[in-house]
Amino acid sequence: MSTIFSKIVSGEIAAYKVAESNDFLAFLDVSPLAEGHVLVIPKRETDYIFDINDDEYMALWVFSKIVAQGIKRVFPCKKSVLLLSD
Repeated sequence: MSTIFSKIVSGEIAAYKVAESNDFLAFLDVSPLAEGHVLVIPKRETDYIFDINDDEYMALWVFSKIVAQGIKRVFPCKKSVLLLSD
């Protein structure tokens, strides 16, 4: 079943991309809680984030760290927060 995230990845739904790799995508949240609020997702559709394999899961964290470091350079913030949602 196609989700809003898979539609963003495929380009069916527009998004302001912050960073992208072959496997992951980071884009601005449409309803941000704070300036620089970004969603980081795997491009491969999954029902539950903890169902992805360990290598992909660790790569997602590395990609998220790179995105967070970029956000910190652009927006003055004291810390970044990562939230997992299913």
